[in-house]
Amino acid sequence: MSLMGIDAVVFGVADMAESKRFLEDWGLTQVSATADKLIYRTRDGAEAIVRPMEAADLPPAIEAGKTVREVIWGAANEQELEATLKNLRGLDSFQVGADGLPRVKDPNGMSLAFRVSKRTPVTVQPTMPNAPGSHNRVNSRSPIHTQAHPINIGHVVLFANDFAAMRAFYTEKLGFHISDEYPGHGVFMRCQKVGDHHNTFVLNRPGKPGINHVAFTVTDIHEVIGGGIAMSKKGWKTEIGPGRHPISSAYFWYFENPLAAPLEYYADEDYCTEDWKPQTFERKPELFAEWAIAGGIDGNTRRQAQGIDKSGRGHA
Repeated sequence: MSLMGIDAVVFGVADMAESKRFLEDWGLTQVSATADKLIYRTRDGAEAIVRPMEAADLPPAIEAGKTVREVIWGAANEQELEATLKNLRGLDSFQVGADGLPRVKDPNGMSLAFRVSKRTPVTVQPTMPNAPGSHNRVNSRSPIHTQAHPINIGHVVLFANDFAAMRAFYTEKLGFHISDEYPGHGVFMRCQKVGDHHNTFVLNRPGKPGINHVAFTVTDIHEVIGGGIAMSKKGWKTEIGPGRHPISSAYFWYFENPLAAPLEYYADEDYCTEDWKPQTFERKPELFAEWAIAGGIDGNTRRQAQGIDKSGRGHA
């Protein structure tokens, strides 16, 4: 039983026009756009699907306001999909929707749908660093990106009403693998034994289930910085970033947006195999970021914007 990753995320929003503007600025490609439904995709075909929050056919929200209403997980083929569904059919919440997709709810109440993946793998070439005695980039300058073009939807981070139940559901019912953990407080999980560090991260927040953020993969730190500066120049507000996570090793930049909780550009995360050794850590702000810029970088001056993180998300 092995899902491949996130195939789509469905958002319920208050402002469709602003959501459309954000998705285009974010660097996604439009598939279709109507008054009640936007579909944009990453470079590998993962979809951001946007609906008005009052749409009657949307799954119920697990928190007030704009938010993620459903995560659609992809399997490599029908056999892998059936292997996942075999473990889910006995759940009370299991059903097949009008669109033909099988669905369950996780212990948070979040709708999860499943399908054979529509994504096409993309291989990119990050800019290699130079160091004394190790010259990977010869007679070539590092690029300056004027916009990011996200490759995939890498992970969704969830606040758990019942942390133990969420941890058990994703590991036992969906077969996810634990990469690292804050015991009793947070767990990083990946779909496949061999794969990127995490496809979901669950944080304990009793009584307040919700979305912490949705993360989009880009090529390297140069695209994180260039994409982030481009978003700042277009007027989108930084939550925090750029910075670097010591757990997962990824570079990041988070932006407020009209879709949900912050969206993240990130790159250069750890890649795990069967030999990866999960570690346990204390949940504290300095393990969120090895370094980070509160308020971001001004898009016009390319200098640090003055700001203090007051998000309450444990970033500082």
